[in-house]
Amino acid sequence: MIESFTVNDGGVEISPLHRAPWVGTDEALPEGIAPHLKKLGGDFFCAPFGSTEGASPLHGWPPNSRWILKEKTENYLRVELEKTVFGARLLKEIILRPGHPFVYQRHTFIGGDGAVPVANHANVSLPNGGIIQTSRKQCWRTPQNPQEVDPALGYSALRYPAESNTLTSFPGVEGEVNLSKYPWSPQSEDFVVGLDAPEERLGWTAVIRPVEGDVFLSLKSAQALPMTMLWHSNGGRYYAPWSSRHFACLGVEEGAASPILGTGENGSPNGRGVIQLTSHCQVEITHVIGALRWRGAAKVSSIEALENQLLIRSTTNEKLLVPFDLEALEA
Repeated sequence: MIESFTVNDGGVEISPLHRAPWVGTDEALPEGIAPHLKKLGGDFFCAPFGSTEGASPLHGWPPNSRWILKEKTENYLRVELEKTVFGARLLKEIILRPGHPFVYQRHTFIGGDGAVPVANHANVSLPNGGIIQTSRKQCWRTPQNPQEVDPALGYSALRYPAESNTLTSFPGVEGEVNLSKYPWSPQSEDFVVGLDAPEERLGWTAVIRPVEGDVFLSLKSAQALPMTMLWHSNGGRYYAPWSSRHFACLGVEEGAASPILGTGENGSPNGRGVIQLTSHCQVEITHVIGALRWRGAAKVSSIEALENQLLIRSTTNEKLLVPFDLEALEA
C-alpha cells in the first residue's frame, strides 16, 4: 500500500490521499477484519478486485499480505508478493522521476492460470468536497446490488442497477444525481462504473479540490484497463469499523473488472473485462497517480499525452504542461 504521497508544486505541498479515522489509533477493530481495512486509505492494488481467491480477504492477497523487498533506490522500489495470485508470482514496481508530479506503478504477473479481475484502488481525501471529471466513457453503470443490501447496515443514494450516458445525471433513489460533484449525498455508500469508449487510448480521471486549490490525477491505458470505478464512501455504512463516521473518501479505481457488474469478459469495452493468466506468459498492469496545484473555478476539459509531457486544458482555455513519462503506461 502507498499510504501517502506528497507533491511539492511551487512550494505548495499537496497530499491528496485519504486515511480512515481508525488508522494509526489504538482502537480495537472487529475480529477477522481484512488487513487492508485496518489501514484503509492510500493507494493499493487488487487482484481479484471485488472478490476473493480461496481464503484471501476481499480484493485478494495484494492489499492483504506481505511483500518481500527485492530492490530499492532513492527513486525506485521493486517488491514481490509473499503469496501467489491464481498461481502467479506478482511483482510491484514504484518509480519516481525527478521533477515529475507523479507516482508511476507497474504490477507484473508471472505465470499463473485463470481469468482475474484487477484494479488499482486510490482513495482521495475530499473533506471540503470535489469536482470529478474523466476521459470519455461509453456509459456509467451501477452493479446489480448496492454496497449494503440490508438497509440496517447502510444506505445508498444511487439506483442499482441503473445506467446513464453522462456523469452529471444518474438515476438516484430520490431523483437524478450529479456524479461530477462530491459528495453525491449527505450520507451514503455508493459505487458506479464508467466504461471507456473502445477507441480511447489515454484514460484519465481528474478530481479537483477547490478549497485546497489542487487536482488529483489518475492515468491509465484505457485499452488495458477499460473501466473507471468510483467509490463514494461518505458515512453510509453503519457497522464497525465504519460506524457512520467514514466520510469524505472517493475511491478512484482503474481496472479491468467486469464481474463487479455481473457480466463476463465480453460484456466489457474492448472485450477486456479481466486479465488472462497463463503459465508461460507475463501480464503487466501500469497506472499513474499524481497531483498539481489548480486555481480558480475552471474544470479540466481534456488531457493529452505528448512525447515527454502531459498537456492539460481547462474549461477557461488555459493550458498546463507538466513532465510526464508516456512509456510508463505502455505494458
